[in-house]
Amino acid sequence: MPDNLHALYRECRGDLLRFVRARIGDWAEADDVIQDLWLQIETRRPETISNPRSYLFKMANNIIIDRQREVLRRRSRDRLWQDWRTDFIPARRDAVDPTENAEEWLILQQEVTRLRETVSRLPDGARRVLHLHKIDGHSHSEVARRLGISRSGVEKHMSVAMRHLRRSLVE
Repeated sequence: MPDNLHALYRECRGDLLRFVRARIGDWAEADDVIQDLWLQIETRRPETISNPRSYLFKMANNIIIDRQREVLRRRSRDRLWQDWRTDFIPARRDAVDPTENAEEWLILQQEVTRLRETVSRLPDGARRVLHLHKIDGHSHSEVARRLGISRSGVEKHMSVAMRHLRRSLVE
């Protein structure tokens, strides 16, 4: 049967193409649908088909429907993304880009540089505890176990680190 389906596809390709073009109106998209149909014929091995010609047209129609659903999903996803990025401003108004401007970005970069410098100047123990707790996300108990120190030792190191960081941010 697959060889018959291939032969029928070759025979009906023109009719299938006209059918798809009439349904979607885009010639390039119609060619893509017909190519997808051919790929599906290549990968599917049906046992018996009572009406192979109808089967081919139904497959083409299903591909069209799947593509239309994908377009709708993509539009919906893009609309949600745009709404999120613009704080749900109605479409009739101009969207505002919530990202910071160049000046804000430069200020932020300077703060990050200052924080990195401050962290690099921390005492070794405080720096290791800060990294394990704040950056790696370990609890005080886990940090204590990893470093072989008491939980109160971890808290003291964190206190030293936070004091240095606060002073750096105030300056």
